[in-house]
Amino acid sequence: MRYVIHAYDYKDADALDRRMRARPDHFDYVRLLKQKGQFILGGALLSPDGKMIGSMLLLEMESQEHLQHYLQTDPYIVQGVWEKVDVKPFRQADV
Repeated sequence: MRYVIHAYDYKDADALDRRMRARPDHFDYVRLLKQKGQFILGGALLSPDGKMIGSMLLLEMESQEHLQHYLQTDPYIVQGVWEKVDVKPFRQADV
């Protein structure tokens, strides 16, 4: 099953610093997901003035358990970057 994830950063004064500290770990983690065929695409969500305010990922997970494991282990979650994470099943349109 595919899932689209919209994750929004905390807004406190240290939020961007936490994001930048966690970023290498998050990228390494997502590269592992990509090697397993679980990461399809993703990137930063931006404010109107171009500042990073969160992330969007499209993941392919074999089961709800795999999704839950991801949600408990992504460095952006573990290291307190994302305040709100919205996960929805996703079906790509065949056009």
